[in-house]
Amino acid sequence: MQHVSRYHPLLVTLHWLLALLIIAALAIGFFGLAATPNSDPGKVDVLRLHMAGGMLILALMVIRFIVRMRTARPARATTGHRSLDRIAPISHYGFYVLVGLMVGTGYTTGILAGLPEIVFGRSGAPLPQSFMIYPTFVAHVYIAAFLVGFIILHVLAAFYHQFVRKDGLFRRMFFGPRVSDPAAPAE
Repeated sequence: MQHVSRYHPLLVTLHWLLALLIIAALAIGFFGLAATPNSDPGKVDVLRLHMAGGMLILALMVIRFIVRMRTARPARATTGHRSLDRIAPISHYGFYVLVGLMVGTGYTTGILAGLPEIVFGRSGAPLPQSFMIYPTFVAHVYIAAFLVGFIILHVLAAFYHQFVRKDGLFRRMFFGPRVSDPAAPAE
């Protein structure tokens, strides 16, 4: 496999697009949906956005995973600490697991609560009095909090690489020439 200094442009695009979408979905969940009573008729519109966004995130994550597995990647970055270097791949794949669990628990809650008919079918039926009666929703909330923690750690790790180690890690996840050897043909 060819040695590259940056991730594939499609992977870069998906990374930043998913970062925005995931943060938006979390913000909508924590600050929009959680703050709005289920009796508010406007909540259905916010749920529609949140649910459609979740499905879009899942689809893009699947594409991202496939692209990640099929394209050349830069060599692993090192933190300078063996134990932290072992944690990095676990945390990266952990994002896939957490996002999958978020979508899975959200989807299951939606099915249990009859949301497809209410939200997308516009049945006019009321939302359940509370989503907390569904264990899948409780899991959704806890996984969301865990995902926020993962995001914070991810950002802190990126800043550590960029500003403490000064190893140019950000450059790997931005656009630009990918080939380490300038004499080698670009991918």
